[in-house]
Amino acid sequence: MSRGDLPMRERLPDRVSIVEVGPRDGLQAERVTVPTGAKVDFIERLLAAGHTVIEATSFVSAAAVPQLADAAELLARIPWKPEVRYPVLVPNERGLERALAAGVREIAVFVSASESYSRRNLQRSRADALVMCTPVVSRAKAAGLRVRGYLSMVFADPWDGPTPVGTVVATGRSLLELGCDELSLGDTIGIGTAAHVQRLITAYAAAGVPPSALAVHFHDTYGQGLANVLAALELGVTTIDTSAGGLGGSAFAPGAAGNLATEDLVWMLDGLGIETGVNVRKAAAAGAWMCQQLGREPAGRVTRALSPVL
Repeated sequence: MSRGDLPMRERLPDRVSIVEVGPRDGLQAERVTVPTGAKVDFIERLLAAGHTVIEATSFVSAAAVPQLADAAELLARIPWKPEVRYPVLVPNERGLERALAAGVREIAVFVSASESYSRRNLQRSRADALVMCTPVVSRAKAAGLRVRGYLSMVFADPWDGPTPVGTVVATGRSLLELGCDELSLGDTIGIGTAAHVQRLITAYAAAGVPPSALAVHFHDTYGQGLANVLAALELGVTTIDTSAGGLGGSAFAPGAAGNLATEDLVWMLDGLGIETGVNVRKAAAAGAWMCQQLGREPAGRVTRALSPVL
């Protein structure tokens, strides 16, 4: 009997790794700039929920992303534990130098699979963005750092329309060939469906990239986040990026809603008997607390359902 003939649960992994992106991707597009102390509190709440991978911040230009201008101060104040990873996004060599000076152990680099988003977000072509990443990844690996590669707009772009699968695979393979340890596939505008997800993961496998090298990063614009995660899990992907409270969005992509909420994912995985190490109620409470600081309602459905008891 093939795996395709088995009940769904038997085609799924026993454990999933969650990369909590709330402190960086969740806050970078907010109009409110969160005080550093509140960010530290947020990260401590996420740690208490059981998270062991938390994307802490980004060493980007303060003029471009003022919400993350306190990156070095934040890293100096958060609890560093051997079992916890704090990847930080760096856009260029200058960002890498600042990250290294702050003592980071893991970075992430970013490239867009679509041309228009690359030019609007990074002010350069997709090809030039890869060139910019090359010395960053090389220097980071030489310094012993782990490197994540983010690839955005993997299904469609607001200006260019659908992103060709071949382009997505070729660009992602380029990041891996530079030395990235993991490739996170981002549906930046949340337009993808389960069929899109499985088509793309299958295309990567055909190009020699196993699901173990991939992570998925879904925005929940059309409410497809959980279905898309399930589609990825069925094909062997076991690393999922989410954000407590469903925080997030993109200042450079009109219509992009927040990330898939961490608590919604954990609720589903708990029901499937898949381990994450994350306590769903504590994760929901962390997201609800940060949403309160921002003066907004949580996007996560689980947080809203549990709000009377949080």
